[in-house]
Amino acid sequence: MEVQETRVQTDRVLTVPNILSMARLLGVPLFLWLILLPEFGGPKADGWALLVLALSGVSDYLDGKLARRWNQISRLGRFLDPAADRLYILSTIIGLTCREILPWWLTAALLTRDLILLVMVGVLRRYGYPPPQVSFLGKAATFNLMYAFPLLLLSDATGWLPELAAIFGWAFAGWGTTLYWWAGILYVVQGRRLVKAEATAD
Repeated sequence: MEVQETRVQTDRVLTVPNILSMARLLGVPLFLWLILLPEFGGPKADGWALLVLALSGVSDYLDGKLARRWNQISRLGRFLDPAADRLYILSTIIGLTCREILPWWLTAALLTRDLILLVMVGVLRRYGYPPPQVSFLGKAATFNLMYAFPLLLLSDATGWLPELAAIFGWAFAGWGTTLYWWAGILYVVQGRRLVKAEATAD
């Protein structure tokens, strides 16, 4: 699957989109602390955790939209945006697994996919290639998981609303995990083609 290259329009660091991405990154440890608070004897703060996650989703939408509209697509932004997505997913996986909301096998499936891609990125860098650009499929997978995790967190209670959240949360989790692996396989195929072409050229 070919991924369209996003043209870098500026090398500036302090742009509005980059500041939004940095703020989103700063919210990751706060989000994880709020999820894990009950595990350390504190009160549930799931509502605040969901608020932090919602704000991160808004900033995720805004930084990309503003970067394109204001011609502020930068190398730093191309790194910060997917990094923030991955860290939010990772922190949510850790938090929900520790809370026993997420089963270990699903955690293992998601983390194994990320580990494989991490190895692939290392191989590509050794050949002088940058990490692959995020594809539409990868964005769709992230979108599904970012909906699944808040719903599953909301399901950790009693009543009709948590039960409804569990139904939709597990549906999004299933779709998201499937797309996550599908996108990962396509990234690996792209990386293998690049490395093979490099080896053939040598």
